[in-house]
Amino acid sequence: MSNPAAIPEVLGRAAAGLGATDVVVYLVDFGQTVLEPLPDYSSHADVPVAESVAGTMPGRAFVDQQVVTADRDEGVRVWVPLLEGSDHTGVVAVTLPHVDDRLLTSCEELGLLAGYLISAEARCTDMYNLYRRRHSMTLAASMQWDLLPPLVLKTDSVAVAGIVEPAYEVGGDCFDYAANGPVFDLAIMDAMGHGVGSAVIASLAMGCYRHGRREGRSLVALHDALTATINAQYGDMSFATGILGRIDVGTGELTWTNAGHPLPLLIRGGRVIGELQCQPTTPWGVGIGEPTMAVEHLEPGDSLLLYTDGVTEARAPEGELFGLDRLIDLTDRSASDLLEPEAIARQLVASVRDHQNDDLADDATIVLVRWDGTTGS
Repeated sequence: MSNPAAIPEVLGRAAAGLGATDVVVYLVDFGQTVLEPLPDYSSHADVPVAESVAGTMPGRAFVDQQVVTADRDEGVRVWVPLLEGSDHTGVVAVTLPHVDDRLLTSCEELGLLAGYLISAEARCTDMYNLYRRRHSMTLAASMQWDLLPPLVLKTDSVAVAGIVEPAYEVGGDCFDYAANGPVFDLAIMDAMGHGVGSAVIASLAMGCYRHGRREGRSLVALHDALTATINAQYGDMSFATGILGRIDVGTGELTWTNAGHPLPLLIRGGRVIGELQCQPTTPWGVGIGEPTMAVEHLEPGDSLLLYTDGVTEARAPEGELFGLDRLIDLTDRSASDLLEPEAIARQLVASVRDHQNDDLADDATIVLVRWDGTTGS
């Protein structure tokens, strides 16, 4: 295929069997604020306009990850989530003469088909990446986005969601995770500085972490390797802070190390019950210290909120810090609504942006990981 304009055409042919017309495929931008339509050159209809994530029907389908319908003169307009695996990357819209449960289920399958097609095609084209850009992205931000895993993942036992801001200028923040059978690995990192220099440190740290993880190394060995690798490459005061964690998905046992990073928050029963404690080492690349591996026993439904200091140190124009207390309060409000991790993360990052009037002076990253227990627990 190798042509993003062909995907609406393919979906249009599939939708025709349902009696559906006016197929539009929307991809969410990197800032998670706007849904951008893919062009359909096979159609003579007017080019669709971009839709805001906030306050629109397609935005509601994207945020809530549910089918949304609206009666129109020409029929029923239906919006369904577009899923690439479990990552939420857009919305598919169609118009049907009428709807019933069978047709709505078939429409949801169109969203899955669109995600599959985009995932396959994205490996050999930049076009989907470009359609998700609202404006020019810095080199550092482009490097950082290439480091990130899908922003959302759901397995039988674990759900995770992450957001980085500012999406088009982010430099040193990154996160990673891997569902590795009986364990779920996760990491968050914050490289010193800004711009390309920060992105290069982050790239080295992430490459070192993924290499060691895939070699089956322990958390302590991974932690030590990060310090040694950054030391060997730079030999100065270049560093990155971060947290490495590993969850036993069968028991909920969390083991983790801390390299000078803000402590994660533990959410239980819809509220923050406190910070997890772990004796930190100096940041990776600064000195050599024996890391402490902390242990926490999670209960089904517990969530971990990991964040970088760009969240709590975000400063309003009049000088007020966002602060840890505000982060906890906002997390309590969001978590008590029983929202999915991606919705909570999105609300928290939006609050940080609002606090600074959308002018973030430092990268701000939120990662939320929920352990749901084993199947049937």
